[in-house]
Amino acid sequence: MADLAIVVRESAYDRILTPLAFAYLAASSGQEVEMLFVNWAVRALSKKHADDLPISAERAGKEEWLKQQIAQAGLPTRISELLQLLTKTGKVRLYACTLAAQIFGVGEEDLIDGAQFLPANEFLAKMAEAKVTMTF
Repeated sequence: MADLAIVVRESAYDRILTPLAFAYLAASSGQEVEMLFVNWAVRALSKKHADDLPISAERAGKEEWLKQQIAQAGLPTRISELLQLLTKTGKVRLYACTLAAQIFGVGEEDLIDGAQFLPANEFLAKMAEAKVTMTF
């Protein structure tokens, strides 16, 4: 059973950082975390697209500054590397919504290591069992 279930629906680089940070902090404190990536966010679990997520429109022109700030904090700036950190904790499970993957072109061969497909209705059951649920 997960301590924390997170639904990630935002795909902008600056917006996806928050759920990844929450997952990492929870895992670092020993909590089990389940994350479902839906809509455009499913592309974050794609080998082809994880590191090409655009910054949000309201932060246009701030991407390099943001990446410098992240690097100064001692964290990787690439989404693929952040996701690897999560899976290496052994506490975070990454799921690509099967419908979103179909719609947004994320095939089985394209899924990053450590991620797997899961229908949204199955994740809903996981959310019901989790101690805390969050949506970003």
